[in-house]
Amino acid sequence: MPQYRNPVLPGFYPDPSVCRVGRDFYLVTSSFGYFPGVPIFHSRDLVHWRQLGHCLNRVSQLPLAGAASWGGIWAPTLRHHEGVFYLTTTNVSSGGNFMVTASRPEGPWSDPLLVAQPGIDPSLFFDEDGSVIYTTSHDGAFQSRLDPATGQLLSEPKVVWGGSGGQYPEGPHLYRHQGWYYLLLSEGGTEYGHMITMARSQSPWGPFEPCARNPLMAFR
Repeated sequence: MPQYRNPVLPGFYPDPSVCRVGRDFYLVTSSFGYFPGVPIFHSRDLVHWRQLGHCLNRVSQLPLAGAASWGGIWAPTLRHHEGVFYLTTTNVSSGGNFMVTASRPEGPWSDPLLVAQPGIDPSLFFDEDGSVIYTTSHDGAFQSRLDPATGQLLSEPKVVWGGSGGQYPEGPHLYRHQGWYYLLLSEGGTEYGHMITMARSQSPWGPFEPCARNPLMAFR
């Protein structure tokens, strides 16, 4: 790891999501009520970042009429699977949750596929059995199976973990490691009391067992 000094990406770049493809790292961030939306960056070392462009650079992708500066795009998630980049996020001012795809990170990115799942902060998980799980924040981690080609839900969404008791459980992300499914949540809101918590299960649908050392991180 090269020498670094925070912030490695100075400026207005909240809610970063990073995905790795071989030696390359790609990063996207929230853009709220500003156009173009969702800047995307590239790095080889997680320290030096170069902007490639924006994922949402057409009005057909990003309707923002009437959006407040704090509205628009919240908390995108970037994933790569079998040669395709997937970006999912929420336009809280118009349309809700959606996905766009591209074969190259600099685009062009597709028009949106709307995902009719309630909540915010969506995330995609590609499981080893070929299923795709879509997770949002909606009274905790709210999950369904998804067809990534159409954006259609293949199962009824349900809450799989409500968190450890902190307010505003949000930002859910599902991972798999050594046969276990790990579910990461942010709790406590964006102020004092904010914390990162984790639970695990042998099924992506639970039951999830909270980590005994929660919170993993906390802002007191």
